[in-house]
Amino acid sequence: MEIARLGAGRKYPLRGLKKTALEILRLLKQERAEVSLVLVGNREIRKLNAVFRKKDYPTDVLSFPAGENLPGRVRLLGDVVISVDKARAQAKERGRTFREEIKTLLIHGIVHLLGYDHEGSPRDALVMTRLERKISRALCERGYL
Repeated sequence: MEIARLGAGRKYPLRGLKKTALEILRLLKQERAEVSLVLVGNREIRKLNAVFRKKDYPTDVLSFPAGENLPGRVRLLGDVVISVDKARAQAKERGRTFREEIKTLLIHGIVHLLGYDHEGSPRDALVMTRLERKISRALCERGYL
């Protein structure tokens, strides 16, 4: 698990974030998988969203799967990029703490890396939402959320 901070993401404290990410992977039966997390600001994520999704606005989280059949003993899932600016605003809107929102976005991003997609169909969205809720409940029970 690698974590990088760029732009506004440099200010976010990393305490407990790596442990939470590893627990999410464990809950998803992906203990031997590797994920990279990048914390950025709205400016950085807007650029990424424009280039990779053709949507010129800041979003909360982006996932970049590494691809299939990569050699090695550890499965590389890919990268999760979270906007700390967007997370802070959403936390206020949703009545969550900033840390809770970051961890919720981390769950969402990792689930995307595993191939789940809420934009494909209402059924796909329901499947993904249920999985995210299951992970959130488990994290709460274990004191991570």
